[in-house]
Amino acid sequence: SVLVSIGGGTLGDLSGFIASTILRGVDYVLVPTTLLSQVDSSIGGKNGINTKFGKNLMGTFYHPKEVIIDTNFIKTLPLREIKCGYAEIVKHSLIKDIRFFRWLEKNYIHLYNLNTNILQKAIYKSILIKLWYVGKDPYEKLTNKNSRSMLNFGHTIGHALEAYYDYKKLNHGEAVSIGMIMEAKISNKLGYLKKLDLENIIKHFKLSKLKTFDKNINNNKIFNAIKKDKKNLNNNVNIILLNKIGNSFFSRNVELDLIKKIIKKI
Repeated sequence: SVLVSIGGGTLGDLSGFIASTILRGVDYVLVPTTLLSQVDSSIGGKNGINTKFGKNLMGTFYHPKEVIIDTNFIKTLPLREIKCGYAEIVKHSLIKDIRFFRWLEKNYIHLYNLNTNILQKAIYKSILIKLWYVGKDPYEKLTNKNSRSMLNFGHTIGHALEAYYDYKKLNHGEAVSIGMIMEAKISNKLGYLKKLDLENIIKHFKLSKLKTFDKNINNNKIFNAIKKDKKNLNNNVNIILLNKIGNSFFSRNVELDLIKKIIKKI
């Protein structure tokens, strides 16, 4: 038997989870139809299920037999969905490749206009970056710059925002977009990311109309959700921060009170 999933990331994750548990695993094929699922969730074999307690707290590692990506699907999407996928594309550039970030600065408008060549290049480059981390750390066990956790840049705060809104108000890409700006600002406040780099990141997010702020970011429920992030150990927050554009690192044992203090000043 082969399970074929044609749809976005939520359906792909659910299908992968089901495929991994039926008869202890049957083959499945992903045909991702959103930009976000094409550049991120369909790659790497993670199958996460959300619960009321937090994002991706249930799930399996189980790779599809095949992933088929066709940019024609992107032409059926509203701009909001395209921007959600673009947020993950920008994330890949910020954590790993400054030249890719510079290319996106010049070409994001062509991507939004659904230029096939630009779309294909952006998707392909994102997949290569994600696969690099997956190859180094397939089960997310490392806690260094090669960790698959680098792909979670923006997700510590982004996932907390999603949980706060019960996965209804913000799409995943929108929450991660806000999370990346918050975590870039934390990187700057802690002395890692230069002010000029932070300003360039914020400038690109605003030009490309990505979300940068949420009025409830200081709500204590957000901070309680941050505590439940799957990267955390021993009640301390492990978070992905930036040294510079194109260079990220795994920051361990950051006190939640310090994160709270920084965010409240933003």
